[in-house]
Amino acid sequence: MTQENKACKPNDKQVSVLSSNELLGPSRQLKIEHKGEIYTLRVTSNEKLILTK
Repeated sequence: MTQENKACKPNDKQVSVLSSNELLGPSRQLKIEHKGEIYTLRVTSNEKLILTK
């Protein structure tokens, strides 16, 4: 990824912060495999993120 990851520390654990634009790309959606299941993370028409199975 081209943008440098930022870090925040909720509960003293480092967590990476990524830009949704960089993560989702021009398609504005991303498929995620988790425990053999496929999920879709996408931007809605109201510019919010939604994760669906």
